[in-house]
Amino acid sequence: MSLNSIQLNSSLLTAMYKDSLIEDTELNQKLKATYIESEGATVKPIKNESHHKSWNYLGEYKKSVLMIIRYQNIAYLPDAQMNFLTSVLGACKLGLADVAILNISNTPSNQYKTIYDQFKSSVIVLFGITPEEFAMPVNFPEFQVQAFNNCTFLHTPVLENLESDKILKSKLWVCLRRIFGLS
Repeated sequence: MSLNSIQLNSSLLTAMYKDSLIEDTELNQKLKATYIESEGATVKPIKNESHHKSWNYLGEYKKSVLMIIRYQNIAYLPDAQMNFLTSVLGACKLGLADVAILNISNTPSNQYKTIYDQFKSSVIVLFGITPEEFAMPVNFPEFQVQAFNNCTFLHTPVLENLESDKILKSKLWVCLRRIFGLS
């Protein structure tokens, strides 16, 4: 089955997207600004510093597979890339229940050690993030399945490039088949 031929019905999409994937920035700004009010005191916002960010991810993470992406000003990822990634997961006989999709632009840390300690993943796929940017102690080229620290790593170009380039898409498929033991 080709990655391009996977089609999802409306009930499956509804189940996959129980919560909205679109971030309401106006509402978030209101929630982020917490005010301290008391008699005679001035009202001051308490800033939401980066160390107060939480580990929000998309998926249920039942099979310890972590997909790491980076999209600024978006809660998780754009709809087109989400559709592509879910079709890739489907081809690997996985779904959102099996993985966690983590946007490192919105996490307390974007460093390998912290994320690895937080998730204890068996597989980590870096989309558009190099091992060097991820602060890994090892470096390896794109599309090389790399075992390290009881985890299997793969780093690839960004999802937009994978989706639009058949050669890159086939390289990704070869790696995923190897990682997940697919024929």
